[in-house]
Order: sequence, then C-alpha cells, then structure tokens
Amino acid sequence: MNSIWKPNVTVAAVVERDGKFLVVEEETDDGVRFNQPAGHLDEGESLVAACARETLEESAWHFAPSALIGIYQWPRPAGDITYLRFAFSGELGAHEAGRALDTGILRALWLTPAELEATRDRHRSPLVMQCVADYLAGRRFPLDVIRHYS
Repeated sequence: MNSIWKPNVTVAAVVERDGKFLVVEEETDDGVRFNQPAGHLDEGESLVAACARETLEESAWHFAPSALIGIYQWPRPAGDITYLRFAFSGELGAHEAGRALDTGILRALWLTPAELEATRDRHRSPLVMQCVADYLAGRRFPLDVIRHYS
C-alpha cells in the first residue's frame, strides 16, 4: 500500500512584551512541555488567521500577526512526523482572563530568553528557542510574502 507523505503545517506566535515571551505549558506524549502558542492550519484557513486563532485558543490573548519571522522544517527524531512551521510576530491585543484554554494547555506564562534557555530540556521542539533567537536577531518578512487564495 502506497501512502502519500505530507508535512504537518503549523503556525506559531512569537510574542514579546517587556523583554518576556508568551509561552504555553502543555501536556504532550513526552510529558509537560513549553511551546509558543501554536497549532495546526485548518482547511481553508490562511496562515495568518490560523496564528491569531491558535494564540487566542491556547493563551487567551488576542494577537494580530504583522510579520513572518521564518519557516521551519523539522522532522521529529522518531521520524513519524515532519512539521512545517510558520512563525509570526505581531501585535498583542486584549487578554480574556476567564477564557478556557485548549485541551492539554495547562497555562500561559511569560518567560525571559534566559528562562527559556534554562528550560530548553522541556521545550516541545528545538523550534521554540530557534524562533525566539530569530526574533531577537531582527528577522522579519512582510506578510505579503505569503499569498492566500480563498
């Protein structure tokens, strides 16, 4: 039986406020891990809309992407899944304090780059720290590099 290989397309929000980055603590198959607010692209959804939606669902923060930080291709070491991540920076909006977070998300919190570095062994993937490093290095691409046809 032939199967068609496809990467899992994901989006991630790299949100900085007062020198700290928004991360979520989530339950995974590998235990409790840190990640940016991130998730899968839904059918028919633009990458930008997916990033805004996932950020709200996982952190209760409204987020409006304004730049693409980078595109990251990461095959999991187990070899079963390859992620194609589109990471965005943007504008932080209002917080919905009483909003329930997605299933599996324990909490949203703000960590400094040093705190993130110190918890690297608990990151969901190496993309967490790489996206922060690229953000801090000033990597920003205009959103018009992405064309969405609906």
